[in-house]
Amino acid sequence: MRPQKPPYRRWGAKLKRRAVTLPILTFVGLIGLLGAPIHLALVFTMDTLEGEWRRRPRTRALSSFLLYLACECLGVIAAGMLWLGTAGGLLCGTTRWIQANAAIQRWWTSGLFLGLGFIFDLRLVTEGLEDAANGPYLLFVRHSSLADTLLAGALVANPHRNLFRYVLKKELLSDPCLDIVGCRLPNVFVDRKAKDKAFELDGIRTLTVGLTEQEAVLIYPEGTRFSESKLTRAQKSLRAKARPDLADLSEGFTHVLPPRTSGTLALLEGAPGLDVVILEHTGFEGSASWSSFVNGDLIGNTLRIRVRRIPAKDIPMDNREQWLFREWQKVDEWVGQNQEKAHSE
Repeated sequence: MRPQKPPYRRWGAKLKRRAVTLPILTFVGLIGLLGAPIHLALVFTMDTLEGEWRRRPRTRALSSFLLYLACECLGVIAAGMLWLGTAGGLLCGTTRWIQANAAIQRWWTSGLFLGLGFIFDLRLVTEGLEDAANGPYLLFVRHSSLADTLLAGALVANPHRNLFRYVLKKELLSDPCLDIVGCRLPNVFVDRKAKDKAFELDGIRTLTVGLTEQEAVLIYPEGTRFSESKLTRAQKSLRAKARPDLADLSEGFTHVLPPRTSGTLALLEGAPGLDVVILEHTGFEGSASWSSFVNGDLIGNTLRIRVRRIPAKDIPMDNREQWLFREWQKVDEWVGQNQEKAHSE
């Protein structure tokens, strides 16, 4: 018989994991935040000596890391105080417990997003955000960098105080704040290397149960951040799996990866009557890799975000893999058009 809880949610696993991650966060947080003036002065000197005192790429990169550290530490402290004040949620009930942790999540995502926008002088252009104001729905998001994981929360969920149920990779449990608060909320951390794939997919399907008008389920269909090498491997993999129909559809992709269909289809199967909302974006590619991030490729970028909603009646019951790939073709085309627009500005 399968366990009711996935292994990562068991108390023993959580204690073992956090016995490592929390001391590391404490040590790095103390060194980083207490020594911030010295660290910033050093990297600013490096920028100046290299003739980059106007753009200050390394200074901005370090500032964003310090911002992340501050949000992490404050988030963990807030989560700890909430646990102590409510006896782990026993004194406030399940609904208020989830609401309180969702408030920490809103603060964390909005704080990081607004801070990054300020540090890197980012401009924001949005289209169709109102289409995602009311749930329930399934939200499919393009994935190009670590920073774009903040978009849906900061721009879609938080303004309407909605709660997203996330499908995330298990590796993110190494982030202490995401681990603690994320495990208190109805999220699923997927083990992409699990032998029992059916168990992982069952966990994803459970996210569609009992959704309210203030909720949605979010997944990144690509499964990982885009890169040209990953695109080539994914296209070869589709050929190797004898899926010429999907391989042909993916041949024209230049800015997105072919969707990994199992988790996305599991959500569609679990919620056949829900609309699908697709969040397309471009502008965060400058933080796709560590080198581009440190070199300042994100500075002054315009973030363009488009949200489009597909009614449930327009989602076919058959050939859903091809439908998903065609929708991702539209994402690829939109990203390409807007990247060309950005280069011409």
